[in-house]
Amino acid sequence: MMKTTASLKPAEVEKKWIVIDAENAVVGRLASFIANRLRGKHLPTYTPHVDCGDYVVVINADKVKFTGKKLTDKVYYWHTGHPGGIKERTAGAVLGGRFPERVLEKAVERMLPKESPLARKQLTHLRIYTSAEHPHEAQNPETIAFAELNAKNVRSA
Repeated sequence: MMKTTASLKPAEVEKKWIVIDAENAVVGRLASFIANRLRGKHLPTYTPHVDCGDYVVVINADKVKFTGKKLTDKVYYWHTGHPGGIKERTAGAVLGGRFPERVLEKAVERMLPKESPLARKQLTHLRIYTSAEHPHEAQNPETIAFAELNAKNVRSA
């Protein structure tokens, strides 16, 4: 006889650390995978109001790829707060700029629930690095081969 599990409580959560290599990964597919891991939707004990997701470490974030013409056509907007202060920057300019990890960070942030304290907390469990090294070896993270999950997850050119 199967028993339905009740709602998960914060004290019962066991968090894991995972490492994902983002080299040649398609941004949207990678962001969707990371958002599901941060929320805990990959677990059978998923509870919407509890932070039951994993800690995610992404390496080589500056080597992500876009499909189609998104590198030149996708535009990130922000406002300075002053009249006429709308600013814009293409995805290619952000990737070639000083903080290329922001492309992946914004993609994941926009896949989490909007304006939610829980989403802000879950986003703090995401660590993004542009190099292949990361300072989280002490947590014994599990490496996930994102590129091998589906042939569409990586772009060679």
